[in-house]
Amino acid sequence: MTTTTGATTRTGAFGTARTRVEGREKVTGAARYAGDIPLPDLAHGWMVLSTVARGRIGSVETEAVLAMPGVLAVLHHENAPRVNLDYMGMIGPPDPILGVFQNDRVPFMGWPVALVVAERPEQAREAAEALVVRYDQEQHDSAFFGGHPDMYTPADSPFGPAEATKGDVEAELAASTFVVDAEYTTPEEHHNPMEPHAATAHWDGGRLEVFDSNQGSTMVAAELAQIFSLDPASVRVRSEHVGGGFGSKTVRPHQVAAAMAATMLQRPVRVVMTRRQMFSTIGYRSPTAQRVRLGADASGRLRVLDHRSECVTSTVHEFIERSATVARVMYDAEAHHTSDRVVRLDVPTPTFMRAPGEAPGSFALESAFDELAEKTGIDPIALRIRNEPDRGPVSGLPFSSRNLVACYEEGSRRFGWADRDPRPGVRREGRWLLGTGMAAASFHSGAGPSTSAVTAEADGTFTVRINAADIGTGARTAITLVAADGLKVDPERVRVVIADSDLGPAMLAGGSMGTRSWAWAVAIAVDELRGRLALGGDIPPEGITARSDTTEAIGALAQKERHSFGAQFAEVAVDITSGEVRVRRMLGIFAAGRIVNPLTARSQLIGGMTWGISMALHEEAIRDRASGGLVSPDLAGYHFAANADVPLIEADWVDDPDPDDPVGIKGVGEIGIVGAAAAVANAVWHATGVRHRNLPIRPDRVLSAGTKVAEPGHAG
Repeated sequence: MTTTTGATTRTGAFGTARTRVEGREKVTGAARYAGDIPLPDLAHGWMVLSTVARGRIGSVETEAVLAMPGVLAVLHHENAPRVNLDYMGMIGPPDPILGVFQNDRVPFMGWPVALVVAERPEQAREAAEALVVRYDQEQHDSAFFGGHPDMYTPADSPFGPAEATKGDVEAELAASTFVVDAEYTTPEEHHNPMEPHAATAHWDGGRLEVFDSNQGSTMVAAELAQIFSLDPASVRVRSEHVGGGFGSKTVRPHQVAAAMAATMLQRPVRVVMTRRQMFSTIGYRSPTAQRVRLGADASGRLRVLDHRSECVTSTVHEFIERSATVARVMYDAEAHHTSDRVVRLDVPTPTFMRAPGEAPGSFALESAFDELAEKTGIDPIALRIRNEPDRGPVSGLPFSSRNLVACYEEGSRRFGWADRDPRPGVRREGRWLLGTGMAAASFHSGAGPSTSAVTAEADGTFTVRINAADIGTGARTAITLVAADGLKVDPERVRVVIADSDLGPAMLAGGSMGTRSWAWAVAIAVDELRGRLALGGDIPPEGITARSDTTEAIGALAQKERHSFGAQFAEVAVDITSGEVRVRRMLGIFAAGRIVNPLTARSQLIGGMTWGISMALHEEAIRDRASGGLVSPDLAGYHFAANADVPLIEADWVDDPDPDDPVGIKGVGEIGIVGAAAAVANAVWHATGVRHRNLPIRPDRVLSAGTKVAEPGHAG
């Protein structure tokens, strides 16, 4: 709604539900993704991946393949250009998988060993499937399990210490009235964005140009420049439309391979990964084995919280799934210990996957808390409120804001929690046992340095330029609303240009930091532009432009615990004859900063909660110990929640602006999945009286565990 008071126009753009500004392009097919960009003389590359889990390449038999119709080249370790991996990227040292075709070593099944380039994608695929690669195979180890003898504690990193301790854990545990000591596991899980990973590379006027599907063109351009030893100004990466990322769309081997081939052939080359290839080349969520020990006094107050997690990484690159980290901010205790350990196996390197660490970590921690509520006879919400910290339990830092209790209260009211009979196994509809459960959620809220430019055009419109990435989250629309709100104009007068590394450095879309980082930069530029416009005078044909760089402002932030929070609620029905678990309804209430666009924010939260259902009941990648590869690396064998699996899901929020952010944003991209699997698992316990500590809760596991109605409890 627009209101006018004198000469000042106020739009109320911020916080109003708006459809996506690029929505029409997407639904009509006009939006072009990385695999759609038309270029003259375009060639197509097809990746060839290793079929052994460990060994060396004995030979690549290219002669017959090069004679096939349309085949232009076969790149492999004996003829590929040399690249540089001795650098530090935005998120750490590069994964050696980016050094495609640099040597004959094979560290896991699915390692890139060749790229076949042909005139047409069908020709490239046929030739790639005909290429014979011989290996000198070696014994491999791909079996992950808790307590692996080669498990080690990694070094601390910018993501935080691998281990944190406060107080005497064992002494406080011995002095506790109630103790929970339980082990939980989560399986290997995979991203599957709707749009596969794709890159089109070509040389234009001495510059390497890449049309790519990524979460941050700044990062991809910078790393490609390092990899190929180029002047950063000679690399341009664009990613105007991206069909999902979830942590997987950073720098991957297909971009490097496409750039290699474009350089060798001196013509544009496109490489699009297949769904099966994505199961080994783009990362995944590591399996975890977690142990949680909680000790409480007679009133339910924690004396000790001990959360230990173990995960897997590859033999060539270290990535840690920091599952224990979530416990460092959730609950207070006299003694506190958290640790993440890892083992190197002959498997692909895991990576960031929506709510990395927090998603599997919250399943273990929030399940254990539900077990403590059962032992103490205290209502699960009351028990959590009783253990609310007023400062960071480990860091001692103040919270920027923490409205978790408000989430509990609003969620409890709307879900009807007060009417819940705490006894398990008492509600039944025919062969269905019914239960409800809840869990808390937390995800860190950060911001990365970004630059932006906002121009007042002579025609009365405004143009915002920032190298943001819209990976399906509605970032374009959010930036439009932030700019319109600051300029006090209708959003229709604002045009946003994003996803081009030539626009200048900006934060990637990851860690729930994208919109917050970009909005900060845009808000500063808008403030400066308004000041210049207030001086009066005509706008010249080239417009008036204000620029911003948030590096200094973000660096000056006081140290605080900055997080989004939430409360998840679920109702399930369990079929005692088939073991099937159906989620009947879910509710999530979140404290996630100031909400820019309620329409897309709600979609993000519901998407995360849907993924939580999928995590709880369906997703599980099985690795074959004999081959070292996945049993079913495709969407036929890797099951995730479909429409029929998803019930009515409601997502809403409480007022929670971040006082230290100029726009008040925190982030909603990942908080929706955190705690969701635990809420479902806790509801399954309430329905059956049996705890399920291993995900997913498959029908066979339900049937083998059976049902056991516990002794009547009482609400605290």
